[in-house]
Amino acid sequence: MDALSRPAVVIDNGTGYTKMGFAGNVEPCFITPTVVAVNDSFSGSGQPAARGAPARGNWLAQHSAGVMADLDFYIGQEALARSRASSSHSLSYPIRNGQVENWDSMERFWQQCIFNYLRCDPEDHYFLLTESPLTAPEIREYTGEIMFETFNVPGLYIAVQPVLALAAGYTTTKCEMTGVVVDVGDGATHIVPVADGYVIGSSIRSIPITGKDVTQFIHQLLKERGENIPPEESFDVARRIKEMYCYTSSDVVKEFNKHDREPSKYVKHWTGIKPKTGAKYTCDIGYERFLGPEIFFNPEMYNNDFTTPLQVVIDRCIQSSPIDTRRALYKNIVLSGGSTMFKDFHRRLQRDLKKIVDARVRASNSRLLSGDAKAQPIEVNVVSHPIQRYAVWFGGSVLASTAEFYEACRTKAEYEEYGASICRSNPVFKGMY
Repeated sequence: MDALSRPAVVIDNGTGYTKMGFAGNVEPCFITPTVVAVNDSFSGSGQPAARGAPARGNWLAQHSAGVMADLDFYIGQEALARSRASSSHSLSYPIRNGQVENWDSMERFWQQCIFNYLRCDPEDHYFLLTESPLTAPEIREYTGEIMFETFNVPGLYIAVQPVLALAAGYTTTKCEMTGVVVDVGDGATHIVPVADGYVIGSSIRSIPITGKDVTQFIHQLLKERGENIPPEESFDVARRIKEMYCYTSSDVVKEFNKHDREPSKYVKHWTGIKPKTGAKYTCDIGYERFLGPEIFFNPEMYNNDFTTPLQVVIDRCIQSSPIDTRRALYKNIVLSGGSTMFKDFHRRLQRDLKKIVDARVRASNSRLLSGDAKAQPIEVNVVSHPIQRYAVWFGGSVLASTAEFYEACRTKAEYEEYGASICRSNPVFKGMY
């Protein structure tokens, strides 16, 4: 069997989590934190030799340290557990705010993903990787060099995450490749307009409110209230509370009143075990259940430097797009990322955005003279679906199952002929919509 007859490998590298699996699957095979634990005990072995010490011995020590450092590392949950159990391993997060910052760690991470998790030979599979919007072309070159030189893959396609999120409905409904993708990840939040499969780069917006900020805000609320949580577990507990108990409220004042009236109904309780002593501890989960997601709609609660609500940013993004695409963009606002999975998040966003759009239409009609044609109402639709947590990966899985994917990939032969610059851009799929 050649690589064309085997399913492609799809890896969606995010700031917080990486989703990986094979094309054609409905769900990723593995979802693991994007983190690498490296043994620091080898880093000091490469120090310059003392005066009078033989240079050959120092070279051998450096070589042995480098070999061991390349072997003794862990990724994902195993890396987090190793760093807690041993002080000799330090954590490295290769991706910050959606961009790769540590290429050594990124290469090690991909190595474990391919050989330890997916257990496949990279020479036998085409690869689809993802990137965030506005990624520099040089990043694509580095990615291509690692994939073709280190892993010797036969073909590579680097897709923009928002386009894949739009294509996530390709198999179930009509694929609408015009829309706005609201991608709220753990380390980056982007609002990206897409028209006929092409990203409108000049209208992309980013906001400094992410899933990690929601966790940090919940952690801050618990700390200010004096909850009995071990310091080493506090951030992890806040993250679990966010994932298990948080929801989006339609009215914050009414939500406060409900919690005050019936605390036994709305206040939840968290029970954990202290890692050092093994003793149980409990904490109450109250207002933070709805105040966590609220920072997207009222960011001044968390960040004094950024006070623009998410719905206003989306409206400005669409208004800066070409005028002939705006109605289609309002009609198809797609949510992507785990931090959009809060209950009623899409309803709150659609309601608040609809208010802004309707107010603009009424203001426009009020300025018209008698007899002038009035502006037609604009349909606002925020799309939510069960797989939006890994919509990017699923969209990649769907597209990597098509024949057009293999035609659009950059191949090893092209890389050897033209160099890494061939990876700066990819052809757009012609038959996917």
